[in-house]
Amino acid sequence: MRHDTNMENPRDKYPRPPFRKQQQPFPALTNRMVPIPDHGEDTYVGSGRLHGRRALITGGDSGIGRAAAIAYAREGADVAINYLPEEEEDAQEVVRLIELVGRRAFSIPGDITSEAFCQQLVQKAVKKMGGLDILVNNAAFQKSYPTILDIPAESFDRTMKTNVYAPFWITKAAVPYMEAGSAIIVTASVQAYDPEEVLLDYAQTKATNVILVKALAKQLGKKGIRVNGVAPGPIWTPLQVCSKDPEMIANFGASTAWGRAGQPAELASIYVQLADNSGSYSTGQIFGASGGGGHP
Repeated sequence: MRHDTNMENPRDKYPRPPFRKQQQPFPALTNRMVPIPDHGEDTYVGSGRLHGRRALITGGDSGIGRAAAIAYAREGADVAINYLPEEEEDAQEVVRLIELVGRRAFSIPGDITSEAFCQQLVQKAVKKMGGLDILVNNAAFQKSYPTILDIPAESFDRTMKTNVYAPFWITKAAVPYMEAGSAIIVTASVQAYDPEEVLLDYAQTKATNVILVKALAKQLGKKGIRVNGVAPGPIWTPLQVCSKDPEMIANFGASTAWGRAGQPAELASIYVQLADNSGSYSTGQIFGASGGGGHP
């Protein structure tokens, strides 16, 4: 008996290592990666789940942030994205994709390691969109080093300010504008639970992100604002090719249960669910998407 189905084998869905050995200076650009990541450009289909919502996504130009931006727009939301000025090429592609489905897109470049800019970012997003309903603290910085003795102070400082200080500053600025039913989503990492020895400082920041989610959810529960996190495993994004040795890139994701790295498109539906009304009983939760590793 024939069984027609759209089922897919997740092991074979996307490219598997070995990847081409490659490296880019920080911040890397999407179109220079081989293969180019999939953010759902040709596959994500919306159904109006976020109609009329207003979202701000840091790191929305590429990787997981781009996948979330595309999905949010196709679900009916207006989207503001933050990114570094050097990533303008990637950002403009996201703006094009958002506007292609009839939603408003706003690009707000700037460095979130500055507290003053983080405050300006929120104010600009609120002014441009007329409010703020969804905040995705997604931007991150990582750099691999063999041991703690090899981590320069300036790199440690940038990792902490990007991954810990910025989500705190941005969220603090955003909460006064958010009403009951709003959602805050933080991109944590499998590194918070199962850290690689070469990502010591990055893993510390991702563990801090987990605590931010759990503690803030208790604070904002009284206001009816949900706070959740996503803990991805090895995802094929520009962050990887500007932070890891080319030798590590060649086998990126090979140790997972699927034997491959994940693609940003595979996380988009999680970010939608955490912003949608249907996820109303989830707050203070960390949702894993790590290809078989991690603990959440």
